[in-house]
Amino acid sequence: MIIAAQKNIEEIKEMIAPYEKILIVGCGACVSFCSAGGAREVDALAETIAAERKEEGRGVEIETATVPRQCSVKFVERIEKKTEQAETILSMGCGVGVQTIAKRFPQKRVLPALNTRFIGAREAEGVWTEMCMACGDCILWRTAGICPVARCAKGLINGPCGGSSNGRCEVSKDIPCAWQEIYHGLKRLNLLHYLKEETPRHKVFIHPDRVVRADLQQQQAT
Repeated sequence: MIIAAQKNIEEIKEMIAPYEKILIVGCGACVSFCSAGGAREVDALAETIAAERKEEGRGVEIETATVPRQCSVKFVERIEKKTEQAETILSMGCGVGVQTIAKRFPQKRVLPALNTRFIGAREAEGVWTEMCMACGDCILWRTAGICPVARCAKGLINGPCGGSSNGRCEVSKDIPCAWQEIYHGLKRLNLLHYLKEETPRHKVFIHPDRVVRADLQQQQAT
């Protein structure tokens, strides 16, 4: 699922500063499960904004709503009547949700209350592990269902770097070596022959903060 976290309240205050009629919209899907943008978080943010405005001596009218999924237009349309009086919409969804609302209501300014972080899975209460970067060129069939792009600290796709020790990554001993896990997984499945083959040229370039598809980069260069 998509993992997100609420922005710093100071940044949210800066975004909504010009507005006195605010509609806060939550999402009942991914960001609800990671406790970032569900109905409970919507109510908490509304209370915080109201308290901040009262302290500043400014009025504010806040409407709230939570839809099952902000990434679906059919669910976003449910808030249409509430958008009529709102000066701005503060989305507590992922980046896709923000854009879906903005596309459906182009006459309204839509602001993001969350930072979308990664696609991951729940390991423990409040602990989420990045497992997929949505790179668009999945090779999990060759790597025993373990993604080296997301789970290797260096994003290596043709084998380990050689710097791991006792199954832990040299970048941090808290991180298991993804390629050692891949090796054990392939061995268990009797598929070690994949390690002897070069992985076909991957269609992404790995950057510190984002992934850019090679085909898109090439299109922009031409």
